[in-house]
Amino acid sequence: MSSSGSHGAEGSSPMDHYHHYDQQLQAYQSGPAAATPSRYESQKRRDWNTFGQYLKNQRPPVTLSQCNCNHVLDFLRYLDQFGKTKVHLQGCMFYGQPEPPAPCTCPLRQAWGSLDALIGRLRAAYEENGGSPETNPFASASIRVYLREVRECQAKARGIPYKKKRKSTTKGNAEESSSSTIHFS
Repeated sequence: MSSSGSHGAEGSSPMDHYHHYDQQLQAYQSGPAAATPSRYESQKRRDWNTFGQYLKNQRPPVTLSQCNCNHVLDFLRYLDQFGKTKVHLQGCMFYGQPEPPAPCTCPLRQAWGSLDALIGRLRAAYEENGGSPETNPFASASIRVYLREVRECQAKARGIPYKKKRKSTTKGNAEESSSSTIHFS
């Protein structure tokens, strides 16, 4: 007899049917949403696995406990070969032009924003996978310096200056920032 048959089947009551329906509804409501990771979590896991594979492919292979900021820097440079952002070299006639009128032979690189986001995800993944914040190679000062240099180099190559955001302590700015804060009560 099929489960979609009558409610009065031998050994089952209307309450049993209701209980079964309630279980299915709860599984539907909590199952797919809880089981499906967010886009960020999926990307973080992919990035973590890619970095782990990169370390294994080194000669000799590098374990996570041996990994340091130099391995991370090498990984970032390795990723440049898969980049899609044209970064004009200083000798290029289009250097400093945000909208070059013609193609050139300058290399494609990873965009600064992509690298910055990648490091953020890997930094979080390192600690989620048992790494200590004190030994996190993705949080190293040399990584921050490298990312800053990439950002400045790409900005100059495109002719777009990045302006450093200054932290101000004036009363007017404090009031503006607090007025846009969402408060939960």
